[in-house]
Amino acid sequence: MELDKMDLEQIVNLVVEQLKGEDTSSYCKEESKNGVFNNMNEAIEKAYIAQKDFFKNYNLEDRRRIIKTIRKELMEDVELLAKLGVEDTGMGRYEDKLKKNKLVIEKTPGVEDLNSEVFTGDNGLTLVELSPYGVIGAIAPSTNPSETVICNSIGMIAAGNSVVFSPHPGAKNISMKTVELINKAIEKAGGPKNLVVTTSNPSIENAEIMMKHEKIKMIVATGGPGVVKSALSQGKKAIGAGAGNPPAVIDETADIEKAARDIIAGCSFDNNLPCIAEKEVIVVDSVADYLIFSMNKNNVYHLKDEEKIDKLASMVIDKNGRINRKFVGKDAKVILKAVDIECEHDVRAIIVETEKDHPFVVTELMMPILPIVRVKDIDEAIKLAVEVEQGNRHTAIMHSKNVDNLSRFAREIETTIFVKNAPSFAGLGFGGEGYPTFTIAGPTGEGLTSARSFARKRRCSLVGSFSIK
Repeated sequence: MELDKMDLEQIVNLVVEQLKGEDTSSYCKEESKNGVFNNMNEAIEKAYIAQKDFFKNYNLEDRRRIIKTIRKELMEDVELLAKLGVEDTGMGRYEDKLKKNKLVIEKTPGVEDLNSEVFTGDNGLTLVELSPYGVIGAIAPSTNPSETVICNSIGMIAAGNSVVFSPHPGAKNISMKTVELINKAIEKAGGPKNLVVTTSNPSIENAEIMMKHEKIKMIVATGGPGVVKSALSQGKKAIGAGAGNPPAVIDETADIEKAARDIIAGCSFDNNLPCIAEKEVIVVDSVADYLIFSMNKNNVYHLKDEEKIDKLASMVIDKNGRINRKFVGKDAKVILKAVDIECEHDVRAIIVETEKDHPFVVTELMMPILPIVRVKDIDEAIKLAVEVEQGNRHTAIMHSKNVDNLSRFAREIETTIFVKNAPSFAGLGFGGEGYPTFTIAGPTGEGLTSARSFARKRRCSLVGSFSIK
């Protein structure tokens, strides 16, 4: 779940208040040399010029060289990105952001993802190749800011595009720094200036300017339902990566101790900020006690006091079902302290047994609070999991040794990512096979986006010739 328009307006106001009296002009002036502009229209114009140069004068081998340099240069600054990500957003864990940034730097697909097709026959030859859209407008979130900017930049550049980022106001500095580092790497590799750009004053207004601009040929929105809806309403090719509320189902055949370790590892990763992270657990009653017992051995706080549970719920979710942004991505220890519970050690997550309709279950919290719901059997587990996932078709997790149960759940929930017997982050290629992305397009169906997602198919036909059969 990402931030809607009302949330963004609140954050913009907060940022403005914090910046009053602070002179940022020298910073912005300096950054404009590295893809950061004070004016969104200017940023788009510069990106348009850069893309025309890139497409006309740089071949596939040039793109490979540029992307290789981006990977190398970013890896040298990966610790800085992780540190600034926590400091700027006030969310997540340094050690986990370090892992996420390394993942996208190393494993995001490049030019190798662009496969051509050829059809031959009696009527000659037809070639289908992947070509750039031109200038792509990309909206980046506060939950995975540098990671989204990095993986989108690599994929979009590989496909021959330039990109204009509209970052979340709550991740302004980390987004600007990431764009700056990418531009420096591109220039170091001999590439054009301003291939990746952004604005120094992110806002809803600038995002709207970007999406509506005639030179933006494609929109990629990584955010909540409001952001995706706005992107899809522009009459342009759009990719929407929306919210999720991933359930983790455990049946009686699962390796319970491993399931407990995996679930806590996944739900606590970067304090539950990734949209793919386990948001609620649904467990068959016959193994529920053993699962909770095993979770308690994995650095969690088991909250049992009903009064404290009610206080926690009212604190992190308001009467309208909206989450309190103050606690998004915060450490479990910080959240517990707010309900007058002191912990001597740094617990990874808070586990709470709840009923199936509890706000913790039906609301994507993006904080390390994990509700656990008991059900009588696998039939009830699958039915409830489909309900609480709410049709997002984003991610689901299951721990089981029963192939029939695994297959049935996968068919019924229809998620873009389905992880079996592993932490949720295995679905992003971290400890699992496959490539990573932090733009997971469930609403528009592209799934885990890569370079080919940011290219359009073009066909060239040669009739009556070029046949040796």
